[in-house]
Amino acid sequence: MQQSELLHIAENWFHQQKWKPFPFQKQTWNAFLQGKHGLLNAPTGSGKTYALWFPIVLNYIKNNPDYKTKHKKGLKAIWITPLRALSQEIKQSAERITQDLETQMTVGIRTGDTSTKERAKQKTSMPDLLITTPESLQLLISSKGYDKTFKNCSAIVIDEWHELLGTKRGVQTELGLSRLKTICSNLRIWGISATIGNLNQAREVLLGPTGKALQNSILIKAKLNKKITVKSIIPKQMETFPWRGHLGLHLLEEVIPIINKSKTTLLFTNTRSQCEIWFQKILEKHPEYAGEIAMHHGSINKETRLWVEQAIRNESLKAVVCTSSLDLGVDFAPVETVVQIGGPKGVARFLQRAGRSGHRPGKESVIYFLPTHAMELIEASAMQKAVLNSAVEDRIPYLNSYDVLIQYLTTLAVSDGFIPEEIYPEIKQTFCYQALSEEQWQWLLNFLVMGSQSLKTYDEYKKVEVEDDGKFKVNNRAIAMRHRFQIGTIVGDANLTVRYQKGGYIGTIEESFISKLAPGDVFTFAGRNLEFIRIKGMSAQVRNSSKRTNKVPSWMGGRLSFSAKMSELLRQELYTAALESKKQSEEIKSLTPMFAKQREESIVPQPNQFLIETFKSSDGYHHIFYPFEGRAIHEGMSSLLAYRISLLSPITCSLAFNDYGFELLSDKEIDIQQVLDNDLFTPEYMLSDLQKSLNSNEMARRKFRDIAVISGMVFTGYPEKGVKMKHLQSSSQLLFDVFKDFEDDNLLFQQAFTETYEHQLEEGRLRMALERIAEQEIVWKKCQNPTPFSFPIITDRLREKLSNEKLADRIKRMTKILTR
Repeated sequence: MQQSELLHIAENWFHQQKWKPFPFQKQTWNAFLQGKHGLLNAPTGSGKTYALWFPIVLNYIKNNPDYKTKHKKGLKAIWITPLRALSQEIKQSAERITQDLETQMTVGIRTGDTSTKERAKQKTSMPDLLITTPESLQLLISSKGYDKTFKNCSAIVIDEWHELLGTKRGVQTELGLSRLKTICSNLRIWGISATIGNLNQAREVLLGPTGKALQNSILIKAKLNKKITVKSIIPKQMETFPWRGHLGLHLLEEVIPIINKSKTTLLFTNTRSQCEIWFQKILEKHPEYAGEIAMHHGSINKETRLWVEQAIRNESLKAVVCTSSLDLGVDFAPVETVVQIGGPKGVARFLQRAGRSGHRPGKESVIYFLPTHAMELIEASAMQKAVLNSAVEDRIPYLNSYDVLIQYLTTLAVSDGFIPEEIYPEIKQTFCYQALSEEQWQWLLNFLVMGSQSLKTYDEYKKVEVEDDGKFKVNNRAIAMRHRFQIGTIVGDANLTVRYQKGGYIGTIEESFISKLAPGDVFTFAGRNLEFIRIKGMSAQVRNSSKRTNKVPSWMGGRLSFSAKMSELLRQELYTAALESKKQSEEIKSLTPMFAKQREESIVPQPNQFLIETFKSSDGYHHIFYPFEGRAIHEGMSSLLAYRISLLSPITCSLAFNDYGFELLSDKEIDIQQVLDNDLFTPEYMLSDLQKSLNSNEMARRKFRDIAVISGMVFTGYPEKGVKMKHLQSSSQLLFDVFKDFEDDNLLFQQAFTETYEHQLEEGRLRMALERIAEQEIVWKKCQNPTPFSFPIITDRLREKLSNEKLADRIKRMTKILTR
């Protein structure tokens, strides 16, 4: 069958649905059928699933002219999704095509949710089209004879590639692809990505920086003029002293009319605890919404989440309060409006959430921005500009993740074994390991066979045996079983399941929260007030309670930091505060009273200025610096500066930071003039000073826990019998200390430090920020009182010491004094 005839089948199908294929869909069909690899850049809700399922099915029709009567069984294509929640939807799209075109192709799903019965069935007979996750793909590679399973696979699609890029799951995917390229003689690799800044690099990481795949590839951009409207909810009463405490609840009544006039509204919060609180407060103030409003976040049980997703599709919910658990892919046509509560910290995340509304080609997306404090209106204004200019962040790919590579090599050794000379060139073709030297490769092979130098007397670290033919193989069934249980790269704080005493499952909570509760304590979770009874195994047992409480679980994900792009946009917006009002956005105009109050004691900095404020209070001497670079950078910069100051004169100070700036609070005054004269903001010697200033050993030790788990040095336990996080932490700390003292050239030990600097402290960004400050005029203001800019940082520090009620009272008193 000619290509034109095949394309006619696809166009005909679209015609029957009363749709018209987009140019990017046709372009993708053509490129795929010509045998090309590629990356498709298309927004959510634009029909990208049909852009790739179609050519996969058409390719099968082309190779099997008798497809309606004769069916050739076996795996033909794999679709990888980072979220198993999306798999049902992807399956429905594929089935519509295979059934309507009367092929006999079967579609199956294999994720962590797939039943044992279904897996056993797949073992004997694979579906033609398989939807899976990066982890489940690795599990398939760990089964004996996997090469026969994949042999006739002609396509692999990696969905939401921008979400995997820049994570270890992305590295895991790169390694899986490197193996499939060798096994499948005629494999086409395609990625689908929403907008990111470094699309060309994203394609290079997907296909490998060298080799034929990249040369025979194409980058297709969907040119759909999607209209995104950003509306800020500007408070009628503008606070002159903003603080982060009230989660935006003072604007709750402004949200009610928005909910009422839309079919369905999604309210996005940045943290699960904020999600819980908003859900409770809306129901408390508006009980008429009972049954029409729901909550969705990653710690709520799967059944509830699926029920909520289905209820959105059926238009039976007015509103859903959610977190990033609804950021990706799920297709909700009825959603008309999105409300973002608090700054989203990144442009891509904001655009992704905006795209949840008007989720149909050609429909307008409407997103409301609700600031949790006045300063966030500057972010709202920056977002308006970002949407206009389509300014989006880059995703930075990982390099040399030895832990993921050790896990992958063990996976190969568990299945059919591997010959190092055959696998090394494959691994070198990936982006992550393109610089892997022979010497490092030998170290990794020795590690698999003997454990590291300092552990070679312990048998438990010897997992892989070298057979007579040079093949590396795991022959011990217990080792193989433990390895299969632990495949994956997501290592979080240990999660405990939350269950009623009689056994009903509610969801999961991080161990660090539960460990602070005493029996009888009441906390809010999944929209209910629950009384904590006891911990039994890996479960926290609870009962319903009618008591009121202000305890809400906090999750470690709650400390998001500005992306580099976001910081840049924020600074540009802030600098417009000095312009005449005609050139200002509505948000910046509304902040006029706050800027006026700021100028009474200090200044609103210009592009060429770096502001430092100092004042004294009953807490001590406050020294506040405003780089406007995001909390992750401020964490590193504040430690660096405190260390350099301590070299001039011995001083102890406590640090506080937010996205706008950081504070050094000390019991005696720091001589700022001395700081400036000694050029303490210099980027020179930054790395060695950082290592001394931060407890970098402590940070690397925490990082090492994840590395130890991923590389399999520490076992996390069997399902239902997990190892407690404190035991994991102590086992990995023990290993860390052994390597520190006896084997500091251990690649996994060194990786812990590299990741701490590059990913946690963003060393490159910190250096650029210091270089920028070196170019600016430094303005030092000696103030009598806290300024509006410093207020959120000071009150944030108080939060550590006071309960929410006491904090609110104290801030009211402080604000009263300052606004006299």
